Amino acid sequence: MSTYAVTGAGPVGWSIAEQLAARGDTVRILTRSGSGPDHPLIERRRVDASDASALEAAVTGAAAVFHCIHASAYSEAAWKRELPAAEAVVLEAAGRQGAVVVFPESLYSYSRPDTVMTEDSERAADSGKRGVRTALLATRAASATDTVSVVASDFFGPRVRTAHAGERMVPAILQGKPIQLIGSADMPHSFTYTPDLAAAMIAAADLPRTRDRILHAPTLPALTQRELVAAFAAAAGVRAPKLRGTPGWTLRALGAVLPSMRELAEMTYQFDLPFVMDSTASTQVLGLEPTALDAAIADTLLWWRSELGAAVPSGSA
Repeated sequence: MSTYAVTGAGPVGWSIAEQLAARGDTVRILTRSGSGPDHPLIERRRVDASDASALEAAVTGAAAVFHCIHASAYSEAAWKRELPAAEAVVLEAAGRQGAVVVFPESLYSYSRPDTVMTEDSERAADSGKRGVRTALLATRAASATDTVSVVASDFFGPRVRTAHAGERMVPAILQGKPIQLIGSADMPHSFTYTPDLAAAMIAAADLPRTRDRILHAPTLPALTQRELVAAFAAAAGVRAPKLRGTPGWTLRALGAVLPSMRELAEMTYQFDLPFVMDSTASTQVLGLEPTALDAAIADTLLWWRSELGAAVPSGSA
């Protein structure tokens, strides 16, 4: 039985806390709001992860720190302003405790996203939000604190809202509404089930220590957005909705005048072309396999139905 600290109670931090508590470990989940799972082994603390003194006290005695916070906005400016400073605080506090820091990481930094991305792929993207992720990885590699970055693709799963396979997709399927997709509906795209990412991060924390390690979360073979929608619809017992794609050039044109569209348009390459990650090497290191698609979809639908309640037509349940 060990003690762990988790910063952030989004879908990843929440799942990590639940999984650690389920195996009998003590968890301190640190958020500004005091949110998190309700469990006798989980202590919810109101802590700002960028507050050095508060974080120092909160991670005392922790074997590992799972750093799962987000920036306040999906923008290059917010990421540059907030993320490096928060990571510096966490790395310093964890290092003084002799704790490893485990990060969820994206594929943004990968130099050649048009090829199958593996653990050995180059990560040197140098502009926009992609460049911010590259800089964060470089800082972790240079830190004296042991770190593990576990890379995942786009999320789906319980509590996943702001994602392509989250509130943009699943509620529309259950409610029989058409879906406005980003990019092509028919390009292969990797999707990572968040409980699999959480399990990989926990397993990574238990590996022999190393100064810096990068692993891939167990992720199923790539699906097109159309295939994923069809799988959700079949599992829900409803007809697959109509899909409308939004080409990247449309978002880029809108981005010329709308800052919010500009931030989204920067990432449209992920859906205009194949966007595929391979996690074979990491599954062997971690001793984990991705959850079967039907089981992952069933759990995701169960959560969304509980959230939507009366908003789901009775014939769709």
